[in-house]
Amino acid sequence: MKKKIIISAVIIAVIIAAAVIPAELFMNGFIRINPSEKDYPVRGVDVSSYQGEIDWNVLSSQDIDFVFIKATEGSGFADRNFEYNYNEAIKTRLRVGAYHFFSYESSGETQADNFIKTVEKTENMLPPVVDLEFYGDYEKNPPNRETVSVELQKCLDRLEEYYEMKPIIYATSRSYSRYLSGEYENYDIWIRSMISVPNFRDGRKWTFWQYSDKGELNGYNGEEKYIDMNVFNGTREDFKKYRKEESK
Repeated sequence: MKKKIIISAVIIAVIIAAAVIPAELFMNGFIRINPSEKDYPVRGVDVSSYQGEIDWNVLSSQDIDFVFIKATEGSGFADRNFEYNYNEAIKTRLRVGAYHFFSYESSGETQADNFIKTVEKTENMLPPVVDLEFYGDYEKNPPNRETVSVELQKCLDRLEEYYEMKPIIYATSRSYSRYLSGEYENYDIWIRSMISVPNFRDGRKWTFWQYSDKGELNGYNGEEKYIDMNVFNGTREDFKKYRKEESK
């Protein structure tokens, strides 16, 4: 009997290790997804002040085609490096966009105004992005869908009115399921998925995919040594045409 108990305990330990170890390896960057360049030839990054001072000539010379730069959060916060990053990035060959981290604690309209005050219109810019995810206490206690939908739509409408193009919505798998699934069909989705190619249960197609937060490139020196990596869902020709007419 004792021998059987030991064997069972060993089997259970092996099963737990088989589940936990790969997750730990992913979290620490030892296992990384690298989407096929044949399937996803258009690649890019997203950055914020965590990457510190960026040498945009160096960063843009690597195998990337676009960048999304953090601009704002909520109704009053602006990323301290945004102005420099945006002004320098648009001098490179990259297509450049900016994103706003959506707050559940303030009006969608005032959040859009904060972004508009911070991000000037530029030719060939990528659409503004609203980053919808959980933070702080909202990780465990997320707001209800109806409340978020009202303020999110106000934010999206205000941004579309000003920039004359529909914003992109960034989401994690969890925030997409809770707030976006089955709705917002007219908005392009930028989805975070670190384990596999995104596959929505509602049949939705994604436009951008953040596949890694453990990329390592040259050209930045911030407290965060990694950089987020993304792909566009289309060919290089598709990307050349993507939302060009709207951004003129």
